Amino acid sequence: MSRRILALSAALAGLATPSLAHAGQCEDSFAKKGSIISGMRFTATISQPDLPPDVAINQIRGIVAARGYDIIAAEPAAGALLIEQSVTQNTRAFPIEINASSSGGTGTVVMEAKLRAGQSTKAELAMAEMCGVLNQVKGGRAGRLAAAGGANAQTQQAAPVAMSAQMFSQQISKDAERNAAAIPQRYKNKQFTLSGTVEYVTQDGPTLRVAFEIMQPHEMALRLPGMASTLSEVSCLMAPGTSVFAMQLKPKKSVKLTGTFYDFDEFKDVTWFKDCRPAGK
Repeated sequence: MSRRILALSAALAGLATPSLAHAGQCEDSFAKKGSIISGMRFTATISQPDLPPDVAINQIRGIVAARGYDIIAAEPAAGALLIEQSVTQNTRAFPIEINASSSGGTGTVVMEAKLRAGQSTKAELAMAEMCGVLNQVKGGRAGRLAAAGGANAQTQQAAPVAMSAQMFSQQISKDAERNAAAIPQRYKNKQFTLSGTVEYVTQDGPTLRVAFEIMQPHEMALRLPGMASTLSEVSCLMAPGTSVFAMQLKPKKSVKLTGTFYDFDEFKDVTWFKDCRPAGK
């Protein structure tokens, strides 16, 4: 085979390969700012030819949904996406902002993770995770195909988050003090297994409702730093087929219920879960 044919074959092979972020580009751009006291910040950037902002954002939406991040707000046309690391028993959610722009036929994506004061992680772990997302972004036709698949991607929760009702109340109340508008997207359709003691059981429309006993800050002998000023009530709307169980509950009785987040009323300061069942059933 002639050298000319070999060269042509190599060129065609290159055209058939999806345009991915250059290896090391993201890692070279990675930067750390702030501190555990003020709040740590991590940023990473990649650039790709033929990568319009909406194509970049829709691609990343699909990538991060598959990795378990919560989609808080997405504006592909504006090149903006806000995601969060999911709430767990031991960690609070923190925001990750992604901004995409294009100039001269080249698209640029900037990803910034904003840890809250008191949260920390190793820089190498943050870089590995952020670049693990950005290095999957493609330009050209491959990017547009990936964007079409990611445009409506939704995060699937692996398992219910287990925590005490008291801890959950503190968490969502603190969220409300920061920005109550983000709560519906942060908790939408998420399942929790909440443990605590019963405050009361009542009829609520066609279902029974079990309210957890929540201790307010002024009732505590020791109030931890950063605690919300008031704590949300937490109630479970019981699922069909659980009335026999719920009818036997009484105040001060320990209970553990698994349910799906239903609503939060910032003015009444109440959180409701629906389809609640005894944990493990």
